[in-house]
Amino acid sequence: AASTCSGCGPGYKTPLDAMKIVYLPCIYRNTDIQKPDYLATVDINPQSPNFCKVIHRLPMPNLKDELHHSGWNACSSCYDDPSKRRNRLILPSLMSSRIYVVDVGTDPRAPRLHKIVEPIDLFWKCSLANPHTSHCLGSGQIMISTMGDPSGNGKGGFVLLDGKTFEVIGNWEKPGEAAPFGYDFWYQPRHNVMISTEWGAPKALGNGFNPADVKTGHYGQRLHVWDWTTHKRIQTLDLGEEGAIPLEIRFLHNPAAAEGFVGCALQSTIFRFYKTPASLITDILISLDDRFLYFSNWLHGDIRQYDITDRRNPRMVGQIFLGGSILKDGPVKVLEDKELNSQPTPRILKGKRVQGGPQMLQLSLDGRRLYVTTSLYSAWDKQFYPDLVKEGSVMMQIDVDTDKGGLKLNKNFLVDFGAEPDGPALAHELRYPGGDCTSDIWL
Repeated sequence: AASTCSGCGPGYKTPLDAMKIVYLPCIYRNTDIQKPDYLATVDINPQSPNFCKVIHRLPMPNLKDELHHSGWNACSSCYDDPSKRRNRLILPSLMSSRIYVVDVGTDPRAPRLHKIVEPIDLFWKCSLANPHTSHCLGSGQIMISTMGDPSGNGKGGFVLLDGKTFEVIGNWEKPGEAAPFGYDFWYQPRHNVMISTEWGAPKALGNGFNPADVKTGHYGQRLHVWDWTTHKRIQTLDLGEEGAIPLEIRFLHNPAAAEGFVGCALQSTIFRFYKTPASLITDILISLDDRFLYFSNWLHGDIRQYDITDRRNPRMVGQIFLGGSILKDGPVKVLEDKELNSQPTPRILKGKRVQGGPQMLQLSLDGRRLYVTTSLYSAWDKQFYPDLVKEGSVMMQIDVDTDKGGLKLNKNFLVDFGAEPDGPALAHELRYPGGDCTSDIWL
C-alpha cells in the first residue's frame, strides 16, 4: 500500500530542485593510459569555490571495463516508500560485463565502492553479457538491459538484481524471448508496455565501427515491444535502413502518455512512436515537463531543441554547434546543406578547442541548464575523433530559454577531462545524485 507520508522516499514527487553535483563515468579503455575507468564527481554549483571542477575520483579495481551508463537502486517509482533510499549508483561495464555498485549516500561528494557483481554471475545465471541501461523498478528490484551473450554475439535480454543485496536474481524476460540485439529500454506500466532498442553484436562493435557490419546484419534496426506483466516480447517494429542502430529511447515522463521518441544513430533520424503502431543520433532526452525534446548529433556536431507540445508536429526552437566533423578547418567539405549557409567554426572554450562532438546530454531539473559531454564510446572516439582520445573529453553547460526556446553556451563553464591527474580521460554519461530526466520513471 502507498504510504501517506510526503517526500519520505527516494527521488522527487515533481521536478523541483536542481542538484549541486553530477557524477560521470570516465573511461581509459582504448586510450594509451593503462589505468582503470573511474567515477568523477563534478561540482556544478556556481556559488562554490570548486565550481566547474572534478572534486573526487573513484577508480574501479579493474582495467578496460568501459563504464558507460548508470542507474539507481531506487527511483521515483518508490517515492512513497519511506524505507527506500537513493544511495547506490549502479555502474554496468559495457565490455567487461562487471556491474559496480557505488555508495553515493554516505558522502555524496566522495562516492565509494559498495559491491562488485562479477561477469560470471551474468554468464551462468542469465546467459547474458555486456550490460547497458539500468533502471530501478517499483518492486524494488533493479533491471539492466544487455547487448550480448557470453560469446559476444548479440542478445537483448534483461538482468534482475536484488535491490538490497545486489545479487543477480536471474532473467526478466521469459526463456527464449530475448531479442536479437539489445541496448536501451524504457517502461510505461500504466500501459503495460516496455520498449527496447538495438545497437549491435558486441564482438562486431568492440574495437570500432565497420560499415560493412551493418550490411551483414551485425547491427540492429528494430524496436521491441514487451508485455510488462508477462515479460513476453509481443511486437517488433522494423525501422528500416533509415532507422539503423536505434539507441536511446525515451517515453514522455507523464506516466499516462503512450508515446515517445527514439534516436537512430546511423542516419541521424528521430522516430516518434505511439500506441497505435507507427514509425519513429546518439543521445536524446525529454524535459521533465514533457515540453522540449533535445538530441545530439555527434558527427554533425550540433544539439537541437524541439518544442513537442504538439506531439505530431515537433518544432525546432534551438540549435547549437559544439565541434563535430564538418568544421570549416576540418577534412570534410560540405557540398550541399539545406540548413547551413556555411560550415561551422571550431568551438574554443576557455582557451581549449572542443574535440569530438556533442554526445551525452543531461538537463537540470528546472530545465534551464543542459549539460553535455563529448565522448560516445572509446573505440568509436578513437576511430572518428583521434584528437579527442589524445586530448580528453570535456563537459560543457548550455543555458536554455524555457519560454520561447533557444540554446546558448555558457562560456564560463568547462570541465576539461584532458587535464586529469592520470592523463586525458573520456567522460561519458552525466547523472545527478538525486535523479534526472533519463533516470526516473513514474508509476
